[in-house]
Amino acid sequence: MDERYEQAMLYDFYGELLTEHQKEIYELFVLDDYSLGEIAQEKGISRQGVHDLIKRCNKTLEGYEEKLHLVQKFLSVKEKVHRIDELLLTSETSPEDPAIAKIRKIADEIIEEL
Repeated sequence: MDERYEQAMLYDFYGELLTEHQKEIYELFVLDDYSLGEIAQEKGISRQGVHDLIKRCNKTLEGYEEKLHLVQKFLSVKEKVHRIDELLLTSETSPEDPAIAKIRKIADEIIEEL
């Protein structure tokens, strides 16, 4: 998985557990794609300070994932729903079959809830 994508996923699941200051800086770096220098200038802190904070946030978020596995479970459920969808597409049963329509609706609801 791409590092930025992984950081964004971890932030989506565990970001609320960071302090407001950590969230602001982490969002600028990961979600808004600011450089360390740009963040340092905007927040009035050193580039090294920004780097250290980002590194600490990454370790913190990874620690939550190691304990809770929410991202891993999310990706697993998402993959299983996509496999269900693929099976429905290759099924010999008519697409108009009410059971197929219900299964597809439930699969869509699961993805939507995630």
